[in-house]
Amino acid sequence: MTKLKSLLYLLIIFLTISSLSYGEENPKKWYTGIIQPTALELQQAGDSLHIQILYNFDNIQVSSNQSIELIPVLIAANHQMELPEISIKGRKNYQNLKRKLALMNTQEHAFYQSEAPYSILKGYGMTGKEQIRYSLTIPFEPWMKDAYLNVKKEVMGCCRPGRLLSAIPLFSAVTLEKLPVPYQITPHISYVQPKVEPVKSREMSCEAFLDFVVSKTDIKPDYMNNPIELKKISSMLAEVKNDTAITIRGISVIGYASPEGSVLFNKQLSEGRAKALVNYLLPRFPFSKELYKVEYGGENWEGLRKMVARSDMAEKDGILHIIDHIPVEINYRTNTSRKKSLMLYKHGNPYRFMLREYYPHLRKAICKIEYDVQNFNIEQAKVLIHSRPQNLS
Repeated sequence: MTKLKSLLYLLIIFLTISSLSYGEENPKKWYTGIIQPTALELQQAGDSLHIQILYNFDNIQVSSNQSIELIPVLIAANHQMELPEISIKGRKNYQNLKRKLALMNTQEHAFYQSEAPYSILKGYGMTGKEQIRYSLTIPFEPWMKDAYLNVKKEVMGCCRPGRLLSAIPLFSAVTLEKLPVPYQITPHISYVQPKVEPVKSREMSCEAFLDFVVSKTDIKPDYMNNPIELKKISSMLAEVKNDTAITIRGISVIGYASPEGSVLFNKQLSEGRAKALVNYLLPRFPFSKELYKVEYGGENWEGLRKMVARSDMAEKDGILHIIDHIPVEINYRTNTSRKKSLMLYKHGNPYRFMLREYYPHLRKAICKIEYDVQNFNIEQAKVLIHSRPQNLS
């Protein structure tokens, strides 16, 4: 029994010594030369981590059946991530890989590429210095902010698992992206006294799209949409009628025509309709006739263009091109004009559509009131700021 125990102790000691010698084996048994990694970058930028390492190799000769693997490893408290390695292969090891790749089918080759080394070097026949710049970008994960990076140097052969030769510390921490400091707003209150206006001149205006019987100028208050449109102008005039702090200088009624027919006829028609609006307003408000002024605003091409641009009508682009590029005036040399071009475009179908859907809304009148505001004191201003702030400086 004592002899058996002695043999057991000897076996344990032998295995321990063998294990120790296996772990401390001289790397020169597997390769000669110098492998020197240099840290360049371990930087977070947004949602990415950028890694750059410069590897210097000098006269590397790897044992024929072996390969030296240089594996960057990101390490944190509860995480570890191995990155694609650089593989330096001995002669036979390199030839074995070439044969293996040649015999792979398409699926096997695609799988190999998904886990292939970053770079493969011949670890034989190297007689001088060589460099590889290792550059990799991976998604940045929260745990990486506390990570450091080592490069593991392992030896691998065809018949045994990898053996760690050394672990080279390269980066002690990830360089985190510096977030901009939020702009701090410090409000300052300034009391500014407005510049004195010797005369406080103001104006206000209102658009009305009145409906008229074709080629007629008289206003029918109950015709189509006229009750609503007339109420808009009446409300504006009623507002200034009761304001004792203002003096009205003038009331302009500007008539616009839809662009069909002759320019002269449109001018006469829109002016006649503007006068009809004045005649409608005169008996309803206590403003003298001399304050009213009738103007011709022209053919409402701008309004037509806006309606077409906002629409989904067929041939919209062609209509806009005509409005934008063909002059309104008749070119007697070519016998062309904007109106004629619209009427002839696509056999007149788009024009007839616009004539029916858009042109009635182009016949509008703008009523504009120009007035002066009398001077007032602070107490009056306190009231005006709530009731008519537009009268203030």
